[in-house]
Amino acid sequence: GWRCDAMCGLLSAAFDGNALQIQCYQCEEMKHNDCSTPEYIVNCTVNVQDMCQKEVLVKPDGIHYRKSCASSGACLIASSGYQQFCTGRLNSVCISCCNTPLCNGSKRKRPVPSAATSNLQTNQPLILFLLALKLLPLP
Repeated sequence: GWRCDAMCGLLSAAFDGNALQIQCYQCEEMKHNDCSTPEYIVNCTVNVQDMCQKEVLVKPDGIHYRKSCASSGACLIASSGYQQFCTGRLNSVCISCCNTPLCNGSKRKRPVPSAATSNLQTNQPLILFLLALKLLPLP
């Protein structure tokens, strides 16, 4: 009954060299449509793009969505860099990263977590990423 999630996937990928591939939703500048439907699903590049990225931009004509596969390093840097612009008001830009299949789809509306928990969520994938780097044999 033991559940194996992202951590386990990273560990097995590091140990038996199995390809780690996830699927994400991908779209460019979709207006009023968060493109979380099957026709937007793509296979990410094996072992390179290990995360899904979601950008939510608030513009005068409404909310725009941009989604893609991403490498964890690039996505985490982008999301932390844009944290100050993620206000929910006009010209707000929010970038989020996640590392489970199709995790950049639509989310049910939930209460906004406190600053402490959102920092925790941002740092967790980074820790997993660094751990995976440590485990991978160096060339």
